[in-house]
Amino acid sequence: MLKKTKAVNNTVGRKIVKPFLSIQTNALSIQDPSAVNHVPQSDSPIMARHEVQNGAPFQAQTVVYNSKKFEDDLKMFGLKIKKHEDNIRILKTQRNKLDDSILDLQVNLGKYHSSSSPMIKDEDHSHVESEEETVENIIKQEKSAAGILCVLKTRHGNQTSHLLLTKDVLGIVATLGKVDDDNLSRLLSEYLGIETMLAVVCKTYNGVKALETYEQDGSVNKSSGLHGLGTSIGRHLDGRFPVICLENLRPYVGEFLADDPQMRLDLLKPRFPSGESPPGFIGLAVNMINIDNANLFCVTADGHGLRETLFYNLFSGLQVYRTRADMLQALPCIRNGAVSLDGGMVKTNGLFCLGNRLDIDVKFPKSYVRSNLPLNYVETEKRIKEMKWEKERTTGDMEREQGLLDYTKQCFEIKKQELLKFLAESSSSYATQEKMDNRASHSGGARQNDPEMIFALKNQVHYVSSYENVKSTQRRVKE
Repeated sequence: MLKKTKAVNNTVGRKIVKPFLSIQTNALSIQDPSAVNHVPQSDSPIMARHEVQNGAPFQAQTVVYNSKKFEDDLKMFGLKIKKHEDNIRILKTQRNKLDDSILDLQVNLGKYHSSSSPMIKDEDHSHVESEEETVENIIKQEKSAAGILCVLKTRHGNQTSHLLLTKDVLGIVATLGKVDDDNLSRLLSEYLGIETMLAVVCKTYNGVKALETYEQDGSVNKSSGLHGLGTSIGRHLDGRFPVICLENLRPYVGEFLADDPQMRLDLLKPRFPSGESPPGFIGLAVNMINIDNANLFCVTADGHGLRETLFYNLFSGLQVYRTRADMLQALPCIRNGAVSLDGGMVKTNGLFCLGNRLDIDVKFPKSYVRSNLPLNYVETEKRIKEMKWEKERTTGDMEREQGLLDYTKQCFEIKKQELLKFLAESSSSYATQEKMDNRASHSGGARQNDPEMIFALKNQVHYVSSYENVKSTQRRVKE
């Protein structure tokens, strides 16, 4: 027995170092909060049986090493938690400031409206009648998606913007633009066609998906979406209906005309090879559409308005001429179609539309130019729109930061549970080793203490308890 003890002591004296267990304590990625339900379980650095048999010094070194790794990981998650909490506080402050600024500007506009209300009686309301006429003609299209949406808006007004089904719907093509001349309105409406004029316009693809759902076999679910809504109001939706998604359109990326409150596009005018402009050219259709100020700016998440998205894609470079003769003379300059006020139409280069013009019931309403507006009125409306758009983006950033914060907290809790499990198993292993040492001492061997392992275990218990105290204090402060 004495010889065996001596051999063990010699082995310890030579400090034979065996490789540590391979442990994975890399920081968990928190870039994707959607992965919360699939948190990777790292290999817990649990003491293996053969480590107990290799002597206390090696076990103490392993406990110290693994404890340090756990402590580093917990500190890392703690710092990330603090970072996300700070970001949320900053974003919340920004959003509150935007709310205050928006309210101040809206109060200023409200003062203008209240002071100018007596003058409204003398203003022309033909534009209102024109809009109502357009909506009535859309409602007459009984089996159309546009008709269903217009009925819903007529009955419930602005409440439709809060419905899950329609909150992302911006409107119908025919109601989103106006023109100055009734003849031009009919001409542009005929150029687009009744199907496009009745197209539903959504801001995002999520809005498109909300309009229609499908069965497992791919057939349309008639009891949900726009189909179910139509049935509930006595209108059955048959056939296909076009939906335009603004966020999927390629927007115009050029410049705008300087000092133009309507944000018209600075597109190249048609010219002959000699550099002369074709006679009879009036303008480009995309710039002859008048758009409400609410839809001029920040309609999409990227900050684009309707002119550079919807109408730029519908009309592109469509040219408008006074007469058919002027249009035909300018054929070398026409690339994306042209129309003339006397009924001429060229769809694309080489495709002519002959015959009598069609009488389209659904057409763009006549525009109305507001008078007696202060110089900064339009600019103030634009600023309010931009601030609301910025507020929506800030709210989205806050939601993302909150998701990352929740995920990081979950990762911290998982790592903490791994540490507690490791401490429990290490303590059990230490107790087993102590019993073996006691047996060895009763047999005449020297008992060996493990101060490093004792210190490591106490240090980790103290770290976890300290963090829990900090969290408890933070909760009491918040309450």
